[in-house]
Amino acid sequence: MPPWIKSNELWSEQTNSVRKLLKDLKLHTVCLEARCPNLGECYSSGTATFLILGNICTRNCRFCAVEHGIPEKLDPEEPARVAKAVSILGLKFAVLTSVTRDDLPDGGAEHYAQTIKAIKKEVPGCYVEVLVPDFQGKEKALIKVLESSPEVFAHNVETVPRLYSKVRPKANYERSLTVLKRAKSIAPQVVIKSGFMVGLGEKRHEIQALLQDLRENGCEIVTIGQYLRPRLDLLPVSKYYTPEEFSEFKEEARKLGFTQVESGPLVRSSYHAEKLFRELKLNH
Repeated sequence: MPPWIKSNELWSEQTNSVRKLLKDLKLHTVCLEARCPNLGECYSSGTATFLILGNICTRNCRFCAVEHGIPEKLDPEEPARVAKAVSILGLKFAVLTSVTRDDLPDGGAEHYAQTIKAIKKEVPGCYVEVLVPDFQGKEKALIKVLESSPEVFAHNVETVPRLYSKVRPKANYERSLTVLKRAKSIAPQVVIKSGFMVGLGEKRHEIQALLQDLRENGCEIVTIGQYLRPRLDLLPVSKYYTPEEFSEFKEEARKLGFTQVESGPLVRSSYHAEKLFRELKLNH
């Protein structure tokens, strides 16, 4: 790897405390399941991105370290345990994501709604960001999540459309754009966010076109990060982009009208999520 790819391996008493809390409450985080390079930094600052709906995904994206297969039944007590963790950690901004659950009629939308409601009841005033799957494009599922009043609604396109068959074989680029557009239409007050990786074989003009598509479909915040191969059985890295190139992506996104942009080698979907949200609100 190039010298600028350095994992934020910050370990402290706070890190161990967060890990113990999550273990005691039997909760999953995408930080751990997806082998995020920023796990140490986030845990040491007393936060984490909660992974709900279990830890087994029904899809097999070729970039993701989360296990795929046949998921277990939903745990009806999980929303309350997530809310308890948010309260104990003293979070003012909680981030939820999940595996994709194509086995469920609503894709897990009701479980998302219950978790959001539980957090807001347990910790009044806490903002919530959700990073959701595409729910197979079902609008009723989107409505169910949005009616529970998250402040940020995120759905990642992950890569350029040409690479979907290789990178995300069970996903659909146009469907993902539609999810973002419909979410903004259903709940205009909600901040719309998306993210993608580079280093999978995309061309520069494809990145520009992707940013344009996101902006035209209601996206206000975008995150851009370097793909890092989490396991040897997953796709190899085709290119490591330099910090200067990530700065160029950020400038391009700004020119297109994105309110907030986080672009860098180790940037991930939920990286600095609270900061991006609060800065957006200040700018409005």
